[in-house]
Amino acid sequence: MKTLKDLFMHQLRDVYYAEKQILKALPEMASKADSDQLRKAFEDHLEETKGQKDRLEEVFKLLDAKPEGETCPAIDGIIKEHKEIASEIEDADALDAAMIANAQAVEHYEISRYGTLIAWADQLGLPAEVASLLKQTLDQEYNADSSLSQLAETKLNQQAA
Repeated sequence: MKTLKDLFMHQLRDVYYAEKQILKALPEMASKADSDQLRKAFEDHLEETKGQKDRLEEVFKLLDAKPEGETCPAIDGIIKEHKEIASEIEDADALDAAMIANAQAVEHYEISRYGTLIAWADQLGLPAEVASLLKQTLDQEYNADSSLSQLAETKLNQQAA
């Protein structure tokens, strides 16, 4: 990578890979959720994530680039850690609390990536639609994080305690 545009494309491929990995992880998380509200949150975010992947494909198209992922060790690590922790927890309420924490780790990762991509798209003078599509996803990630926090703080953490 020699330029900011190269770095932008690397990050775009990174987050595309991440979204595809998240699409694989969310159904399993939903199936393990004890709380109906948490299960629904994961199912709803699965549908959002499908749209996020589609928006990234639109961004690639706008940039005349092939939609392809770049292995993302960060998302792989978060998912691996989630699986390891989840396999050790026997209490259903504690598992729900752990899944929220792990899902928020994913959300925070995505928030940082999408925020950076938007700033770089603007700096590079890319078509406005690129930043707009990325911003739609960023807004969804913020909303998902907020919803998970609210669910944890008002109900699930108390049950786990």
